[in-house]
Amino acid sequence: MTVAVAGQGRRCAFLTLQERGDFVIDDDHALEPLAALGWQTDVVSWRQTETPWSEYELVVIRSTWDYWDDVDGFMQALQQIDTETRLANPLGLVRWNLAKTYLRDLERQGVPIVPTLWHDHIDGQAIRNAFAVFNCAEIVVKPVVGANGVDAFRLHSEMGVEEFAKVAERFPQSAGRGAMVQPFMPSIISEGEYSLFYFNGKYSHAILKVPQKGEFRSQEERGAEIRPVTPEPKLLARVEQAMATLKPSPLYARIDLVRHADQDGAGDFRIMELELIEPSMYLRTEAGAPMRFARAIDAWVLAAT
Repeated sequence: MTVAVAGQGRRCAFLTLQERGDFVIDDDHALEPLAALGWQTDVVSWRQTETPWSEYELVVIRSTWDYWDDVDGFMQALQQIDTETRLANPLGLVRWNLAKTYLRDLERQGVPIVPTLWHDHIDGQAIRNAFAVFNCAEIVVKPVVGANGVDAFRLHSEMGVEEFAKVAERFPQSAGRGAMVQPFMPSIISEGEYSLFYFNGKYSHAILKVPQKGEFRSQEERGAEIRPVTPEPKLLARVEQAMATLKPSPLYARIDLVRHADQDGAGDFRIMELELIEPSMYLRTEAGAPMRFARAIDAWVLAAT
């Protein structure tokens, strides 16, 4: 898929997936603002080989939501792009962000995350033990490398070990598929999951994703309701803390958080994910967001020259 926008000589590419399917993609909202700034923008699959990447002044990873079926191929493509032109986000940040073990690095730097147990290999008994570790009745098991809520399971302590073993089968040791286990955060259901968006290190906009009834995953494709919000100071401060740890500063970032009642009853926030590879940016939810993203691209390229 290619969409060309008349510009004044500068050319960039937005990387997307091979087949759009049922995904909700709003990257096109940035094309007109980019054209107004003199950019010709092509929207192309990360798998394309027809156009040399060197023809672009910048390649921006966007809705590449089929890469987890071929992670090695995806990284090889990004490495090739990085040898020919500028890649955003930078390849080093992408490598770091590929596996959710980056959350451990954030935690070491004092950024509160949702408590997590990490397993290179997991079995039914390890899942059973997590309830005692977290002193909770519900947990979530999900892959260390994954997206879109695929193979994310919400489990209750009253379930049997046999059921836990079936979940563990989705993380075979032979495939080297690691798992992460977290206590289920009830506020995801009662309130929702917050996402804040930063362009070139500056806050742009925020949304609240409310899962549909009977679901705990907050993806729009799974029926979640998307609401634009103004972040409260405590939420904004938590995100600023996480953003300050990123070196180099990314072109774009989406930080997902959930409210967590600490022992003193205060409603603080914990980081669920810090997405630097292919987050949906919900540009349609805030009138100024598309132009802010376009200007961030323009400034980011200028700063790199």
